[in-house]
Amino acid sequence: MDHILKKYLPRIDFDSYEDFRDNLCIEVPEAFNFGFDVIDEWARGEPDKRALLWIDDAGNERTFTFTDISRLSNQAANAFRGLGIGKGDVVMCILRRRWEYWVVAVALAKLGATIIPASLQLTRKDIVFRANSAQVKAMVCVADDYVLDQVEQALPDASTIKDIIIVAGQREGWRAFDELIEGESDQFERPCGEAGVTSKDTMLIYFTSGTTGNPKAVMHNFAHPLGHIITAKYWQQVQENKLHMSVTDSGWAKFGWGKIYGQWLAGASIFAYDMDKFVPSKLLQVMQDYELTTFCAPPTMYRFMLQEDVASYDLSSIQNFATAGEPLNAEVTLAWERLTGKKIREGFGQTEGPVLLATFPWIEPRPGSMGKPSPLLNVKLLDDDGAEVPEGEEGAICVTGLQEAYPPGLFVGYYGNDEATAEAVGGSYYNLHDMAWRDSDGYCFFVGRNDDVIKCSGYRIGPFEVESALVEHPAVVECAVTAAPDPIRGKVVKATVVLARGYEPSEELVRELQEHVKRTTAPYKYPRIVEFTDELPKTIGGKIKRKLIRKTDGIDD
Repeated sequence: MDHILKKYLPRIDFDSYEDFRDNLCIEVPEAFNFGFDVIDEWARGEPDKRALLWIDDAGNERTFTFTDISRLSNQAANAFRGLGIGKGDVVMCILRRRWEYWVVAVALAKLGATIIPASLQLTRKDIVFRANSAQVKAMVCVADDYVLDQVEQALPDASTIKDIIIVAGQREGWRAFDELIEGESDQFERPCGEAGVTSKDTMLIYFTSGTTGNPKAVMHNFAHPLGHIITAKYWQQVQENKLHMSVTDSGWAKFGWGKIYGQWLAGASIFAYDMDKFVPSKLLQVMQDYELTTFCAPPTMYRFMLQEDVASYDLSSIQNFATAGEPLNAEVTLAWERLTGKKIREGFGQTEGPVLLATFPWIEPRPGSMGKPSPLLNVKLLDDDGAEVPEGEEGAICVTGLQEAYPPGLFVGYYGNDEATAEAVGGSYYNLHDMAWRDSDGYCFFVGRNDDVIKCSGYRIGPFEVESALVEHPAVVECAVTAAPDPIRGKVVKATVVLARGYEPSEELVRELQEHVKRTTAPYKYPRIVEFTDELPKTIGGKIKRKLIRKTDGIDD
């Protein structure tokens, strides 16, 4: 069969980054549905094509073809329809990395329902807020006692939830997923007319993991998977029928980036390791044993894997390493290249979109840079007046040209919040409120969130530059640089540091780290306060909660 990408891309191959940037075109049908137009199409044309290889820490391993995913998702769609779930209904899933997530997500897409992926860390209060905000009709949850307890405690205050479904277990009051779909027909006709979906209907809602206030409900429509062609095909460089692994939980938007949409559009096989917890040596062993072809993980995981003997693992099968979620310090990518012979290609984006900037195939990775803008999204660095800043100057990363051509993959608004939607995407551009600068070759360098930038003694100090200097020191695994109050200067630079093995906190080490920063970057940027900790506070998506550190220190944003 013709490659599925040919249906949506007039051209797949490009000669240069400039050719790619100027000529990539994604054609969005009026009624694209990932379940029917991708999963069922692969199953029809190549019935034995591998879709998913799933393993866990208990030694379980399962392989699924696209025919398997098609059949199981049809059974699940019939079962959900029997519960009264249809077009526009909202289902929240807390499924970790269980293989059932892929089945449920495809089934809900076929029904025209909306899925909310969610984290195992949600509390009763979190679940109540999400359920009531989005009128959640059903919950599908992994058999985790904490998760099930929180859901049960939330039910009295979440009246829209009519059904609770458990995966990989049994519990009183819960419907067992395997029993629910057993006996259901493995045929499911594509709904048409009013029951069918258009590409503009809402397919997916992510609740952002803010550190203060209630999270926003980020809406993506049914065209969203097509935007991730850029993410998977051209940044992660997944290959058809080859194994791709992105390390992420299904409750985070990075799952949509790396473990389902763009990868299956490109015909790659997804490798899923349902780990109980992140153990760097175990992950390296899995990467070696399963001979992955492409791999993506957050910078934190690369930093911790570098604490192991990376060179003792055979990672030669992996042709492309990628990272996103937090900026990648130059020292990490240089160390990784020394040990594996491969650079790490950085990508940048948000829950609100696909990859927005990246080191694409025609771009030589430049340590410390997140690459160049993705096509279609018209990414520019703008000042407060909406004018593009010259090279070398800081500007806000913005997706421009929204009134001319709304890019596939970009979110379409915040559920139930018309005012926030209008403010974010109602004008000519969407401001991410992330600061960056561009060099003379067009490479972009991350500075920090607008509210993370430190204003001290008349200077503007980007936390990422100081963090990058610190992680070059062998004592530092990871760190967070924030502002801290000072009676004379108003604010000073503070570094919260996680130490590498073999190092202990001391005043001598504090001075050593301070002098190291002075030598590595402008001396005025050195951290006047250094605090050691066992771990940094992070969102459920793995991003460092700098705002929480500032709040603890008495800095009012």
